[in-house]
Amino acid sequence: MRPFYLGAVALAAALLIGCDGPLTPAGPRATPDGAKDGAVDIIAEPSASAVAIPAPGTRTQGSDWSDFLGPGRNNKSPDEGILTDWPGGGPRVVWKKPLGTGYGSCSISEGRLMLFDRHGDVARLTCMNSETGAELWRFEYPTAYRDMLGYNNGPRCTPVIDDRRVYIYGAQGKLHCLSVVDGRLLWMVDTAADYNVMQNFFGVGSTPLVEGDLVIAQVGGSPPGSPPTYTGDAIGGSSGIVAWDKVTGQERYRITDQLAAYASPVAATIAGRRWCFSFSRDGLVGFDPESGNVKFEFPWRSKKLASVNASTPIVIGDQVFISEAYELGSSMLRIQENGVEVVWSDRGRRRDKSMRTHWNTAIYHEGTIYGSSGQHSGEATLRAIDASDGRILWSQPGLLRSSLLFVDGHFVCLSEDGTLRLIRATPERYEEVAAVDLREDGRRLLRYPAWSPPVLAQGLLYVRDERQLVCLDLRARDPNRSAVD
Repeated sequence: MRPFYLGAVALAAALLIGCDGPLTPAGPRATPDGAKDGAVDIIAEPSASAVAIPAPGTRTQGSDWSDFLGPGRNNKSPDEGILTDWPGGGPRVVWKKPLGTGYGSCSISEGRLMLFDRHGDVARLTCMNSETGAELWRFEYPTAYRDMLGYNNGPRCTPVIDDRRVYIYGAQGKLHCLSVVDGRLLWMVDTAADYNVMQNFFGVGSTPLVEGDLVIAQVGGSPPGSPPTYTGDAIGGSSGIVAWDKVTGQERYRITDQLAAYASPVAATIAGRRWCFSFSRDGLVGFDPESGNVKFEFPWRSKKLASVNASTPIVIGDQVFISEAYELGSSMLRIQENGVEVVWSDRGRRRDKSMRTHWNTAIYHEGTIYGSSGQHSGEATLRAIDASDGRILWSQPGLLRSSLLFVDGHFVCLSEDGTLRLIRATPERYEEVAAVDLREDGRRLLRYPAWSPPVLAQGLLYVRDERQLVCLDLRARDPNRSAVD
């Protein structure tokens, strides 16, 4: 880990953060010349009892979306009262903003929207007013990442907001912790250098998890002397998963020999015990998030060299659902003291697999799992399966690969061609409430590839493709509210 001299705290920025206008950009932070391995220098921050940070937004109704896939990492919003009677052109466009290069979705907390993308030769975290799109500050650092398979060269991970800190994990493996107030760098770990990580197919794509006082991430390092890029006979080097102190950046533990995948870790309490689950390169890892004690490793990966595990595990009571799109399909596992029991599995089924999620994550609701199944666009179907046995309840073709967000008894469905749908969450049948191609001056606002999952906060829906981020008003109509509110 490399030390950083971070300078004085910019208190004026903390006072200005509540203003409607943008702050002066924070700009890049550089590593001092001659930096050596050692302890990380930390900037002292105001205590929780200090004066509260003014929120730039004005909305107080509804929940935040401060993490990948929402507050529970399950693609579900607790909000109610959404707009279901969509006009012909779809929900009202509140604002839109051009993007740099990347695939990650945004995160939102207390009126601040964090967006991580790439502009030229720098990776940039931009903090914006979530209601207007006005920039508040930005943080940048140099990047030279080039994708091995020709996909775009921007970040894949979503910023994670935890109180006054925000964490970003770049495609080349640089993990930064920044101040939410003004974008000051608090600490950084270069995982590729520190853990000897080989570049894999699509770079780093697993969003870190903040759990207690730790930041936990898939790293997937290899022994010294390993080749710089992934090969079929690559082996791990005891740093498959690494945890750092979220305040200081000091490593707390490293576990497993698994290489990294693209699914993001999740945490849950089962039978009074805290668990963390990581769907890594070769299968599901279950461990104690505080100590790092590994309880089990359940093999689940296709034999195809180019296969990946990219769908985040779903915790359902004392069970965990995992799924991949290349060969094996899905499995439901019951968590036990130091292992798992297979409840049902697609293993061995050549056809009629229950679910084959690719880069999207399915959603559990009232006994049913809903998700987009299929590796390729043409074969993909949106389907509902019985969580107890994997039985397919309905399957709807023609939507391409898509991402779901559950809110108020409905799914907001974003297909990869940019089509936005509202679907009723029911196991009986596919029931489409509305469908729209968002347009402006006759041109589509979203186009292929729209692969980032939708985000919902304080009644505003955020959707993106590779070109721009669009904010839509999903609140139910209020006759007392202005049309431009």
